[in-house]
Amino acid sequence: MQPVCSGVGRMRARLLSIGTISMCLAPAIDCAQAQTATGDSEVLPAIEVVAPTTAAKPSRSRRAAPQPARNLRRVFVYPTAPTPTAGSGMDVDKVPASVNAVGAGQIARTGSLNIADALQQQVPGIIISDTTGNPFQPDIQFRGFVASPVAGTPQGLAVYQNGVRINEAFGDTVNWDLIPTAAIRSVTVVTNNPAFGLNALGGAVNVLMKNGFNYQGAEINTMGGSFGRIQSSAQWGKQIDNFAVYGALEGVRDQGFRNFSESKVRRFYGDVGYKTDSSEFHLNMGVASNNFGATATAPVELLQNYWGATYTTPQTTANRVGYLNFTGKVEATPTWTIEGSARVRAFQQKTVDGNPTETRPCAADSGLLCFNEETAPGAPANGLNGVQLANPFPADAVLGQIDRTTTRSTTTGATLQATNTDQVFGHNNQFMVGTSFDSSVTRFGATAELGTVGPNYVVTGSGIFLGPSGTPISIGPVSLRATNRYTGLYALDTFDVTDAFSITGGGRFNYASVVLQDQIGTDLNGNHAFSRFNPTIGGTYKITPELTAYAGYSEANRAPTPLELACADPAHPCIIGAFLISDPPLKQVVSRTVEAGLRGTKELNIGTLGWKVGAFRATNADDILAIPSPDLQGFGYFQNVGRTRRQGIEAQVNLTSKTLQLYASYALVDARFLDTLQVGSNSPFAVDDVVQILPGNRIPAIPRNRVKFGIDYSVTDAFKVGGDALFVGSQYFVGDESNQAPRLPGYSVFNLHASYQINKTFQIYGRVDNIFDNRYATYGTFFDTDNVPNFANGGAQFTDARSVSPARPRAFYAGLKATF
Repeated sequence: MQPVCSGVGRMRARLLSIGTISMCLAPAIDCAQAQTATGDSEVLPAIEVVAPTTAAKPSRSRRAAPQPARNLRRVFVYPTAPTPTAGSGMDVDKVPASVNAVGAGQIARTGSLNIADALQQQVPGIIISDTTGNPFQPDIQFRGFVASPVAGTPQGLAVYQNGVRINEAFGDTVNWDLIPTAAIRSVTVVTNNPAFGLNALGGAVNVLMKNGFNYQGAEINTMGGSFGRIQSSAQWGKQIDNFAVYGALEGVRDQGFRNFSESKVRRFYGDVGYKTDSSEFHLNMGVASNNFGATATAPVELLQNYWGATYTTPQTTANRVGYLNFTGKVEATPTWTIEGSARVRAFQQKTVDGNPTETRPCAADSGLLCFNEETAPGAPANGLNGVQLANPFPADAVLGQIDRTTTRSTTTGATLQATNTDQVFGHNNQFMVGTSFDSSVTRFGATAELGTVGPNYVVTGSGIFLGPSGTPISIGPVSLRATNRYTGLYALDTFDVTDAFSITGGGRFNYASVVLQDQIGTDLNGNHAFSRFNPTIGGTYKITPELTAYAGYSEANRAPTPLELACADPAHPCIIGAFLISDPPLKQVVSRTVEAGLRGTKELNIGTLGWKVGAFRATNADDILAIPSPDLQGFGYFQNVGRTRRQGIEAQVNLTSKTLQLYASYALVDARFLDTLQVGSNSPFAVDDVVQILPGNRIPAIPRNRVKFGIDYSVTDAFKVGGDALFVGSQYFVGDESNQAPRLPGYSVFNLHASYQINKTFQIYGRVDNIFDNRYATYGTFFDTDNVPNFANGGAQFTDARSVSPARPRAFYAGLKATF
């Protein structure tokens, strides 16, 4: 594959493609950026597109001319090893699954320090749901499976950074804000491979970071614009003989377009490496300290008056992380490569969440406070000292509560993997075997403070804390110690039956142990173990040199998390992610996926054409969903809901030339329940607070249609313009599992960007997001209209139970980048 990007001065890039995947940089960013996404032996901890060159070692200067490339594209199918050798790569056309890759240039094209923006643009099946109400804490949904920072969201994607699984231990949540975006070399979204371990029901997202061997030079990038946004990043890399060092620092401050939605992001990533012809070792580390105003959904009646409205606040999140990873690989023989890693990660999260409360003056004695008299008439609320709570609030006060949680997790782990490329019966063959072990200890605590709700929906604390409220509700303090131990053993083999036909088979055995220790009483104590072997088999056939067919079958499992295991009884709901109770055990989720498709590339007079089309079906047994309590607003529980299915098609095409880059994609995701089920619901259409799920009902919050389009054009070598568009179909509100309520409308959004290269060092750029200022929402649910008055309407009662996450209005941004 020949280089296709034009350069300005010393700036250049290579085009790496697999089907429709292009890692060549968009015109909005200079081609020098693409070097940070490619290099002479581009690798990923899992699957990565590579265009190896004839050079034995990476170039030691970003100014060097590109080396001639061999006619070979390679990928890596390694779930844990972060730096496989170039010799252990696999031809991309031998991967029996869909492959989606995003390079550093495509990330830079968005002008965002949020990796979710680039993934939504470039991967057909991915969309973003703004569940938290903060753009730096998105839900990333792929094929109807979610990787979310929201505690209580059933997770379905495994996420790796440099080969280390970063789903947090307590709830498998993924905090995308902790990943330094400027330091990302490339990201792949991998499907149909159980080797990625627990939680890879819908696939795995693999993030590979830069190091001093593949990035040399320095860059400073500063941007500012609408809603008080100011962000800066700096990165530097250098190689000296066999040693290399790299570092990246980022900072963002954004006031947000909604009330109380300020964001502060501070992140650092560094890597020190040592490399010889037969070995490579890296020590990388990272820290982050981020604070967010997570404003969540707001009633549609409030948003009709003001698009930036919020409902009950404070809602804040503070994330802290520090990690240290050591990775190494050794070519023991010409055909055997040994790779391994050891790591430690410390994570802390504190949340403050103002909410309505079920605490009211007792009907029989207004001098006392009662909790949820509807289910426990006359049961006075308790304080932390176990006594009945007196009512100190004025008669006209609107009561609320401030829920606080603290989560501290420490995770250690190690992996070891061996890869062999000896021929078998005279045929090319690649075999790998590996094992991984992770151990996490989490300490979780929660408290609830009573307060009053003001006309601006701010909850002001009173200093009165709730104690255990008894059966069937617990709202008092929680102190829990959870220990997770995850062990995996996997093997995969790819055998070339002929030069055109290859088969891949293997599997992974997972064992998960979850121990819960109640630090206050004994209700939360529990010891749970889950195990399963997940097989995979698939094949690829190269119909012509430019066309490949693939098909595969795989299985994956997800063990219930400590959070889910401690909140699983419909008769004893809890505030999701805050107040836990003793519960019956949950079954593990098992997903069975079949996938098939075609992909190809073709050189045309106008440029390189890449395309792919595929279909998939994933069926989950004993799927776990978060079910809202019909009696208590904000409460809920986790429940196995039988079988669910997510199926669909994905199609993508792109065209890349010297002056023009164009991409378009379409994804259909049909997600449905397969079994009859009754669940509690706060839907306005619930009967006796219960809805009937029938086979064929669509799963809420999963839009059926996604269309994406983007174009970049080089007006001159220095001046470049482009734009992109996103169309997302309608979806059912969360809580409407019976599909009776009107759906959340679909939406479309259009963005423009441009850049001008002043000289070889400086570039100015700008972008306009949502140029038509469309008002749309990415997520919807229901709320209890009786809990808090509609202060915007003179204190009358809310009449519409819909609550949605409003998307950002039109925004303008401009920046300056200096590359040295």
